[in-house]
Amino acid sequence: MEITQALRADAEDILAVQKLAFRMEAERYHDYDIPPLRQTIDDLRTQFNTHVILKATIDGEVVGTVRAYEKDGICHIGRLAVRPEYQNRGIGAALMLEIEKRFTPKRFELFVGACSDNNIHLYTKLGYSTFDSGGDCCGSVETVFMEKRAKENS
Repeated sequence: MEITQALRADAEDILAVQKLAFRMEAERYHDYDIPPLRQTIDDLRTQFNTHVILKATIDGEVVGTVRAYEKDGICHIGRLAVRPEYQNRGIGAALMLEIEKRFTPKRFELFVGACSDNNIHLYTKLGYSTFDSGGDCCGSVETVFMEKRAKENS
């Protein structure tokens, strides 16, 4: 597996991985109108202007992605996605560790669906802790907000 910065030319592959991975989340919540499934290719291409977007590849195929941006000392991480057939192989953790290396904020912040136990477990294992919950960032999906302070960075 190789993790590198994604290029605009990778946008279609990244969006395909995102939609496959988040479809599982949509099924979990019985809500197929979540933002990761609604995102368009033009929307994603625009994010290349403001975000660091990474891709994980195996034999040249994009199998995972994550993106982040920093504002006011906070690195906002989002859209961690791994193709379903490649999940639970450490790809998500590797993407998270690599995106963290690209920033030097006071803290990292992300949000996750409150019922996404496997995702919450991954983030907790990586040193994130819950600092707020109950917000409604994704339509009907209750969210958990997690953070990792800079002193915990590896």
